[in-house]
Amino acid sequence: MQPVERAEFEGIDYGWVMQTTFVLTIVVGAPVVAVLSAFVTLDSWGARAAFAVRVGAPIWFITAVGVALYARRTDAGDGGVETDDDGAEASEGDDAEPAESDRATDAES
Repeated sequence: MQPVERAEFEGIDYGWVMQTTFVLTIVVGAPVVAVLSAFVTLDSWGARAAFAVRVGAPIWFITAVGVALYARRTDAGDGGVETDDDGAEASEGDDAEPAESDRATDAES
């Protein structure tokens, strides 16, 4: 089996920011647009689409900025990789206990 490739990046994981912004904008933004549209007369599909863009764009922008600030502050979206003080990926020493799958393989042989 081929090993999984890992991307090494420093700072914000913009892929995580984009994905999280997309999901949060749909989860939060769609209900907000639906509620706000109840108070406006929208006669045609063009008016409905224009309203959705006018209201949805600021929601998307605010969500994107909020998620980016959150990612910067908390190192979110780093893939769960622990790093040491130098920024290098932390690794277990040779004296670490073997994983459960390693024990099963050793027992079979």
